[in-house]
Amino acid sequence: MSTAAGQRHAVPAGPQGPAGLADLADGRRALVMGVVNVTPDSFSDGGLWFGTDAAVAHGLTLLDEGADLLDVGGESTRPGAPRVPVDEELARVLPVVEGLVARGACVSVDTTRAVVARAAVGAGARLVNDVSGALADAEMAAVVADTGVAYVAMHWRGPADVMDSLAGYDDVVADVRRELAARVETLRAAGVRDDQLVLDPGLGFAKPGADNWPLLARLPELVADGFPVLVGASRKRFLGHLLAHGGQPVPPLARDRASAAVTALAAAAGVWAVRVHEVAASADAVRVAAAWRRAGGRIEPDSGSGRDEGGSS
Repeated sequence: MSTAAGQRHAVPAGPQGPAGLADLADGRRALVMGVVNVTPDSFSDGGLWFGTDAAVAHGLTLLDEGADLLDVGGESTRPGAPRVPVDEELARVLPVVEGLVARGACVSVDTTRAVVARAAVGAGARLVNDVSGALADAEMAAVVADTGVAYVAMHWRGPADVMDSLAGYDDVVADVRRELAARVETLRAAGVRDDQLVLDPGLGFAKPGADNWPLLARLPELVADGFPVLVGASRKRFLGHLLAHGGQPVPPLARDRASAAVTALAAAAGVWAVRVHEVAASADAVRVAAAWRRAGGRIEPDSGSGRDEGGSS
């Protein structure tokens, strides 16, 4: 960003988030969304937090480690995962949303189902994170419009059991941008406001391998489309393949350092938030990225103290 000689300014942290989440941060850094999987079959933590008490306790730990908001999900979206009955998803998710909201957390619900989204918003969720971008449930857009909730529309080509067969791009960045733009138009037509929307390029979804890297390298193009961008690279397969030993991908829990590296780079590129399983390193990484961006704008160092000013705790 060019400036007149001698002019001082802050380099913005990227597009501001949805109006309903404006209280979470001051816009100087990317937010950190901590993952709370209330599932027995997650690819990343395989049931460690399955059950209300365990999930709520884990969410509170993530908040202590620096998460700004918590993403509660009751259905695995790993490749090949079967669907969960809607009653089971509701039973898993709602008590955790209620428990975390009661403790002051800002909560997102990770669901593709309109009925789950509506119930979670009624229980206090402030954001709906829909990996299908409202393609999996025709009623989702109406729920988002009716409730006014903040909404993440992710790039998606099909459900977990078939998504790997749907990869195939001429230019993955151009194709994802075009397909996300089509989702935005559909959501607008249903009455969803632009200031409710966050877009997610859908790393790993119908992108099993090298297609993920151009999306990360060209994040400024996605940010430049004008909507806040959420990046969810944490522990995903393409990182496991990058770090492979002896031809074998490293397991999910061995991908956290690489995930934090992606956090720093994505935050420096101006994304609104990163979605991560291991919060502490990413909470520091977004502050490093923010300081890097601010230094590029030649502003004075922040005054005050605390994690927001770049220290770790």
